[in-house]
Amino acid sequence: MSIKVPLLDLSPQYLPLRKKILRSIEKVCDSQKFILGEQIEQLEQSVASYCHAKYGIAVSSGTDALLVSLMVLNIGQNDEVITTPYTFFATGGCISRVGATPVFCDIENRTYNISIDSICEFIKKRCKLKSGRLINKKSGRIVKAVIPVYLYGQTTDIDALKQIGKEYRLKLIEDAAQAIGAKDDAGNYAGSSGDIGCISFFPSKNLGCFGDGGMCLTNDSRTAEKLKIFRAHGSKPKYIHRFIGGNFRLDALQAAILLEKLLMLDEWTQQRIKNAELYNNLFKNATDHAVSTPFIVAGYRHVFNQYVIRVKRRDELRKYLTENGVGTEVYYPLPLHAQKCFGYLGYKKSDCPEALRASKETIALPVYPGLQKEQIEYVANKVISFYQ
Repeated sequence: MSIKVPLLDLSPQYLPLRKKILRSIEKVCDSQKFILGEQIEQLEQSVASYCHAKYGIAVSSGTDALLVSLMVLNIGQNDEVITTPYTFFATGGCISRVGATPVFCDIENRTYNISIDSICEFIKKRCKLKSGRLINKKSGRIVKAVIPVYLYGQTTDIDALKQIGKEYRLKLIEDAAQAIGAKDDAGNYAGSSGDIGCISFFPSKNLGCFGDGGMCLTNDSRTAEKLKIFRAHGSKPKYIHRFIGGNFRLDALQAAILLEKLLMLDEWTQQRIKNAELYNNLFKNATDHAVSTPFIVAGYRHVFNQYVIRVKRRDELRKYLTENGVGTEVYYPLPLHAQKCFGYLGYKKSDCPEALRASKETIALPVYPGLQKEQIEYVANKVISFYQ
């Protein structure tokens, strides 16, 4: 029997909250106050508290959260930023948009997050300290920051990143777009430990709005204030500009929606974790080690924005699943260091071998809250039957 299992279906989230969400939208409409205001402030406080950060600054998207973070931390021309090549384009794209240069360090082969060893190797072999700043010996540029991406819903070793940042005076911008609520074994919550943490509220995220939205998190009051100024064209007071910012404000309508959904986030996350555990148990029956299930670091909370497996004959499997009604996605088919727009950096595909390998062997399966046990069993059985 063939059934349809989309990669993502938001209806199970929306329908139980429909009346509450529509009432919240109606309240904003009745107020006719659509930019910033009460709902934004309440959302900022609530999300910051949820993420164990002192301050939240709501912005127009996860991408703009990264962009404004770089701007506020004064990262631009003649600066370099260490990051991962295995992520959504926004991470590397925002570095380039402010005039800085991305430095791509390879990933771990199990978690797909940036490799701490790869960062240390770059620093030791290719950099030098001059007047207390880390300098790329080949380019002569200052290495100013690190942007780790907590891919698929699991953080990397945050304490190790903080130690590297402290030792080499590097700013730490956490790209926690996929990882709201994730934490490591030391209790560090995604987005709350660096200079600035970046959250995305894109509809497919664990906490998604009805369009684009995002938030910056920080524990520093001056950084928080500067983020608020920069998101409104760098203006404070009104029409007086000491900085060149942008229009990075979140709409009150989106904030109202997110406030209703935030109340359900822990329950939805537990459903994702439960769904992932069911997949893991079912894939124990996979033959010839054809399927590698997600690796969870001991003591970490993985929130499973995506459930990603590593498989043999990935593209053939994906075609087979599509033919059998199962939605899948490849995150990501071409690492950033191999993208044409970054060709000027001079990387070879082989420079980040683990990222390249992951791009050819990984596939995401449906894991959203509301997914039924029978659907998960159907997906897993189709994967197993492909290899049998």
